[in-house]
Amino acid sequence: MVHFFTAFNGYYCLDVPSGGFVSVDKLTYLLLKKRAAAPRKTFGELFCYSQAEIAEAEAEIEQLIADGLIFTAERARAAPEYDGVIKALCLNVTHDCNLACKYCFAGGGAYRGKREIMSAETAKSAVDFLLKHSGKRCNLEVDFFGGEPLLNFGAVKECVLYARQKEKEFGKNIRFTMTTNCTVCTDEIAEFVNSEISNLVLSIDGRAEVHNLMRPYRAGHASHDTTIKNARIFLRGRGGKSYHIRGTYTARNLDFASDVLALNDKGFENISLEPVVLEGGNPLALDKSMTGRIAAEYARLAGLYYNRRRKGKKINFFHFLIDLDGGPCEKKRLTGCGAGLEYAAVSPDGSLYPCHQFIGQDGFVMGNVRDGITDKSVAEKFLRSNVCHKPECLSCWAQNYCSGGCVANSHILEGDMLKPVDYLCRIQKARIECALAVKAMESLGNRQG
Repeated sequence: MVHFFTAFNGYYCLDVPSGGFVSVDKLTYLLLKKRAAAPRKTFGELFCYSQAEIAEAEAEIEQLIADGLIFTAERARAAPEYDGVIKALCLNVTHDCNLACKYCFAGGGAYRGKREIMSAETAKSAVDFLLKHSGKRCNLEVDFFGGEPLLNFGAVKECVLYARQKEKEFGKNIRFTMTTNCTVCTDEIAEFVNSEISNLVLSIDGRAEVHNLMRPYRAGHASHDTTIKNARIFLRGRGGKSYHIRGTYTARNLDFASDVLALNDKGFENISLEPVVLEGGNPLALDKSMTGRIAAEYARLAGLYYNRRRKGKKINFFHFLIDLDGGPCEKKRLTGCGAGLEYAAVSPDGSLYPCHQFIGQDGFVMGNVRDGITDKSVAEKFLRSNVCHKPECLSCWAQNYCSGGCVANSHILEGDMLKPVDYLCRIQKARIECALAVKAMESLGNRQG
């Protein structure tokens, strides 16, 4: 399977089985499409070229084939097996939040239940569970999530300090991450977070008018200025440690490229902006009718992004950072985030779920941090929720980049974990094409430079 596309006056071919990606001239592109019998009304444009030019392009194609970059054979893909090893936990240390985000999947932080916080003892038990069930894995991850995790800073701090002691006993290395709305920040919090949190995710939606509309305080007043001020406090003390801004775009800001650039103009270099996931009928929801406009906006962003980077501006957009040489292993390409298998979420009472989006939903409790995994049938469901069991994915050129999409999104929007969400697939493919085109332009620019 080969995917052909054009972008920014360039002609590109992605060989799906091998991951080979090539930038070619128009003639070679046309000849490649002809060989692939790609749908096209006419190849009459070939008559514009001389026999010598065509022969030269055909020789280039033969070399691409010999190099294993195009028209490679399809590979048999074996579905992964469940081994019970856990390498990462998401600790919902709070089911509470001081913001009232209008698109919040967690119902304002309460997750279909009551507002509550995780005790330090439960957080420590989660660390014990992870260490006990991590097998031969040396590098582990714990993510502090919510709600707003810094509303329960005491438990976060105790958990980290406890983990630092226990990891030495087990010969492990625990890497901590945190997602915060930046509204809670003191000198003590900033110092501890920057000392212990390896990757910090800061939730900001972009321009002030967009952020304030979507992410007000529960009392209704604006949160943008406080968020930006505290985000800068955190970043001043990061000392080169990883961070990124994580925003959400909705039907209200389909010009989201402007939000990415606004964040960059405020001094933030590492930015991610995700499409909102809401059920139909919500005025903020995205749908299939908007995907053309969204694809065009990603193209606009890619052009502006490329120009900024070319001029030396520091900016990294998460979805345009694509690795053509290494990238995820085969298992990762099939299973994605590993939810329900090697990754689990912990609710404040210690219950284990496949991921944070399933917390509070009937039929998805895997066990608890004290007794371990007591219902392996949940993991079995997620073991089948991979590319190998999704017909739409097996015939899709983007299968190695999205791993079949988010299982939670499929469950929420389609009622079936094996059914990809059409409009999200379209969005994913649009930004993958943009990412590949940016990669090609930067590579060619570096060579010419």
